[in-house]
Amino acid sequence: MKVLLDTNVILDMLQGREPWCKDVEKIFYAIAKRSVSGYVTSKQIADIHYLSKRQFSGMKNADKRARGIILKLTSVLSILDTLSADCMDAIVIENNDYEDAILIMCAIRAKVDCIITRNKKHFGKIPIPVLLPSEFVKTI
Repeated sequence: MKVLLDTNVILDMLQGREPWCKDVEKIFYAIAKRSVSGYVTSKQIADIHYLSKRQFSGMKNADKRARGIILKLTSVLSILDTLSADCMDAIVIENNDYEDAILIMCAIRAKVDCIITRNKKHFGKIPIPVLLPSEFVKTI
């Protein structure tokens, strides 16, 4: 099964955000065991780097620490390229959040089985199932 993780889910794991991180840890464990294939988009990688670097601001080697997080993430998750076509197609789909629209277009192109997010309402009606982490955990 191919799953695309939304940025908020990845940040739940990285920042240990309660109560969500417990389900996300189970998802990452399934991905690490290779019973699930986990994906992230290249745009999300840039966003996560930015947010991580900002979190480490004022600390020595903030950029190096943020890049270390990216290396750890990509040792488990595969990166889906974000194409210009994804960005252009995202403009015209019915979605109030352009970043989520780009993620949707990447997911459709990559033929993932579902998107895992904490913000299902941001994804509206799309041709891919959208699950909360707690819902997905019940399937694995």
